[in-house]
Amino acid sequence: MHPQLGAIVTEFENGRVRLHRLVEVLPSERWTARPAPDRWSVAECVAHLNLTTRAFRPLVEQSLEQGRRLPRSQHSGSYSMGIMGGLLWWVLGRPGRFRTKTSAPFVPGPIESVAAVVEEFDRLQDEQIGWVRAAEGLPLGVLRVVSPFNSRVRYNLYAALSILARHQQRHLWQAEQTGQEN
Repeated sequence: MHPQLGAIVTEFENGRVRLHRLVEVLPSERWTARPAPDRWSVAECVAHLNLTTRAFRPLVEQSLEQGRRLPRSQHSGSYSMGIMGGLLWWVLGRPGRFRTKTSAPFVPGPIESVAAVVEEFDRLQDEQIGWVRAAEGLPLGVLRVVSPFNSRVRYNLYAALSILARHQQRHLWQAEQTGQEN
């Protein structure tokens, strides 16, 4: 696997480890407690990640399908995220510094079952890792994805996969902080 794609897989695998560490150390009653009325609970942070992955699913899968129809290559150079993708990736890597309000489709609703939220996260982790593996050999720099957060924002498939992993790390950090506050 290309090293940059391998790094994305590692980020997703680390995300799973971080979440399960929270499952081990955080009492169940603290998963749904909000630290403040305008801040998400640990479970809501994870549910938001699940909503995000589900929203990206058709976009990434469509891009992968388009890539499969193009000639495959052995990409030996480095992938580029482009300007927009690189900027988003950079901002997401600064949790706590840049706070933005998410759009309504990505705001988690009431949490019925913490176990179900964690189970879905695990299933979606496998799906995202599968996307990265399926991207091997595809021309990721030319395959475009429209952001499900803002239809005016577009970036290449490599950036989309990188952003998904970075976004996950950001909200897992938020969940960890929330778990410590409650």
